[in-house]
Parts: sequence; C-alpha cells; structure tokens
Amino acid sequence: MTMANSTVATDVNAAQSGTFSLGGDLPVNRLGFGAMRITGEGIWGEPKDTASAKKVLQRAVELGINFIDTSDAYGPEVSERLIGEALAPYKTGVVIATKGGLTRQGPGKWLPVGRPEYLQQQVEMSLRRLKLERIELWQLHRIDPKVPVEESLGIIAELQKAGKIRHVGLSEVKPQEIEQARKVIEIVSVQNKYNIGDRAHEDTLDYCEKNNIAFIPWFPVAAGKLAQLGGKLDDAAKKHGATVSQLSLAWLLHRSPVMLPIPGTSSLQHLEENVGAGSVELSKEEWKEIEDSAAE
Repeated sequence: MTMANSTVATDVNAAQSGTFSLGGDLPVNRLGFGAMRITGEGIWGEPKDTASAKKVLQRAVELGINFIDTSDAYGPEVSERLIGEALAPYKTGVVIATKGGLTRQGPGKWLPVGRPEYLQQQVEMSLRRLKLERIELWQLHRIDPKVPVEESLGIIAELQKAGKIRHVGLSEVKPQEIEQARKVIEIVSVQNKYNIGDRAHEDTLDYCEKNNIAFIPWFPVAAGKLAQLGGKLDDAAKKHGATVSQLSLAWLLHRSPVMLPIPGTSSLQHLEENVGAGSVELSKEEWKEIEDSAAE
C-alpha cells in the first residue's frame, strides 16, 4: 500500500529494515525479535501456550528475522529452552544472542550476580539449552556492583578464547562503563532501555555510533501519553496506514544506523505487525514533528 511520503509493504520481511554487522563480521537484519515474552507472567515459568510460543519463534525466522535475543533469566531458562526446541538446528545466518548475570527470585524479581564461576556455569547451561556449540553474542545482563567488571568479563574472555562465545555485549550501561569493559574484552553491542518517549540513554547511543557498536533498545515501543489515541504518534500512524507500534519501531530504525530494535510478542499477529515496521517511511520533516512532540 502506497501513500504520500509513506510505504508499508504487504509482503513483510525483516530484510526491509536493513542490516548491521555485529563486530564487523556477523551481519543481521536490523529488526530482530526479543524472546522475553514467550514465558509466563512476570517473565516467570512456562508460557500459557507452549505450542503457540514455538510457532511465533518459527514464524519470526520465516519473516526474515535472523537476530533473536534472549536470556538465561527469562523464565528462568524457559525462553532459551523453547528457542532450542523450536529452531535447532538453526537456519543458516540465524544469530541467537543471550545474556547472563541476572538471577531470579520469583515473578518480576531480578538480582545481579557477576561472580566468574556463576557466569561460566550459565554460559555452559545456555549452550546446552540453545543446542549450540558457540554463542554468537553473549551479553552481561547487568554489571554486579559487588564484583569488579574485570573479574566478570575476565572469565568471559577465557570462554571466548575457548571458542564457546563469539562476540560480547553489555546491558544497561553508560559510556564510562563500556570504556572500562573494553579494556578487558571487545564489546560489540549495548542493550539499554530506549524508545521515542524515553531517550535517557542518548549519550550511550552517541558513544555506540562513534564506535560502531550495535545499540539494542529494549522496551522499544512508545508508551504512555505519547502513544495514546489522538496523540501525535497516533495521528501520524493513521496518516501512513501504520500502527503506533510500527511507527515507534520505524523511528528507531530511522534514528541511528547502529540501532537494532528487538520487539517481543507472544502473538503471531503482533509479530507480523512489528516486522512490517521495516517498510514504514516518513519524511525528515514528519519525523522531526514527532520527535518534537515527544519532547514536550
């Protein structure tokens, strides 16, 4: 369907979002899939419908998504296990990224543990659940304030040398923490909370752009006042035959070439809608108008 200044393709494919090479040697389509929501409520336990969760994962790959992000803490263990069961052996080019370093004490509860022996154990368990011989992108889910990051990442560097990890990333960090981590190991990605209505990590995004580090925004879809009916985002979405979610994701892709949004869902319909964001196009003037309204 074609409209003035806008195109939303009917045959959607994640390849329409463009590509980015993690670490300069691992190309992925920029629109990925976050596998947090295929678990139970509070990111705890099994999903309500396991068969449906696996279908969502399989459909994501069919739609051209070749970057799937998960964590040992989602479930815990549930998301990784379902990915392994649904997708292994993996289609050529599909990159599974996972994270370690957060422990679970119940629904919605998370505590960091960055002790080297714990992280080593979690990497080994992730490999087993995901049915992989090597994790293409392993990310430290949180820096543990009780453990020097040099110790946490030191064991990861050893596992990388052993061929069990290809690339390493961080999550919820500021530029100075990335700098500190880079003294221990090469960092190819940063995963921080970021969307058009919450841009607190602009300094980190700028740092990533300057250093060609992938910026993976979690919670990528705008919420609250900005996304409500009759708002600027809603008006623009209707004008372009898109949804607020699609426009939120399209803005992220527009915002920076290092941006890799990973919207998550347990719904096939929402999955296809999200992938359609890769073909939404607005003029620079329209994006500026939306950005200005977001800043109000």
